[in-house]
Amino acid sequence: MSTSHAPAPRRHRATVALVAKHAAATLVAVVAVFPILYVVSASLNPNGSLVGSNSLFSRVDLANYINLFDRPAQPYGAWFVNTMYIGVVASAGTVLLAALAAYAFSRMRFRGRRVGLVSILLVQMFPQLLGVVAIFLLLTTIGDIFPGIGLDTHAGLILVYLGGAMGVNTYLIYGFFNTVPASIDEAAKLDGAGHARIFFTIVLRLSAPILAVVALLSFIGTSSEFVVASVVLTDPHKQTLAVGLFQFVSQETSANWSIFAAGAVLASLPVVALFFVLQKYIVGGLTAGAVK
Repeated sequence: MSTSHAPAPRRHRATVALVAKHAAATLVAVVAVFPILYVVSASLNPNGSLVGSNSLFSRVDLANYINLFDRPAQPYGAWFVNTMYIGVVASAGTVLLAALAAYAFSRMRFRGRRVGLVSILLVQMFPQLLGVVAIFLLLTTIGDIFPGIGLDTHAGLILVYLGGAMGVNTYLIYGFFNTVPASIDEAAKLDGAGHARIFFTIVLRLSAPILAVVALLSFIGTSSEFVVASVVLTDPHKQTLAVGLFQFVSQETSANWSIFAAGAVLASLPVVALFFVLQKYIVGGLTAGAVK
């Protein structure tokens, strides 16, 4: 008799565990989705504040999106183009430079290799915020000699981003390269291939997942960065979205949160689109890149 009733408690525990998992997943989904819905609702609110957005989508008006592009003193279109340009160039440069450095650390044996790996991680522990003054002075000095990469230039800001992103991305790609069998390199060398050919035609193709992850993380980081961009870029027509959108809410008496929300919604669309394009690589890239 006792054995016939034994499965019942186990089924009950399994049901409770399943309900708890679904409840936790629902809670996480609500916490993640609600801020997005709130911002979208605020962008459709013509009152210019967040107060009227307490009732989601109580009013739907596209006036904020129209006014966003009708402000000559606050050129949102120019900010958007600048952000896409800086984000694409910086992410592409980060992927290339970090992959080259990671290949050297992974496939070549040289004196100081271990010290170099540790050093790039130690440097990455210090945020760029600590070097804002140094970055400003450095770009000011460089601008006197090479105006094209000095202060208030996109090229100067891209170089700063490239330097700041090298550490962690190099180590991430290095971990993935170590999972690519070295026997493939040896077979290619027997066919007369050098390091350049092996790197560009074999290793990079096999490492598409981690390269996609680095590109996505770099694009998100550069397109949403505020502190360094606000110091380097002073011309309103050269600023990025993160710096430009701050102008809508920086004045306490004339803050327009609805237009700010509309700009934030449009600014998120390229990131969302890039995520959907690269999503098949992201999980595999993050998992394999974490293995040394």
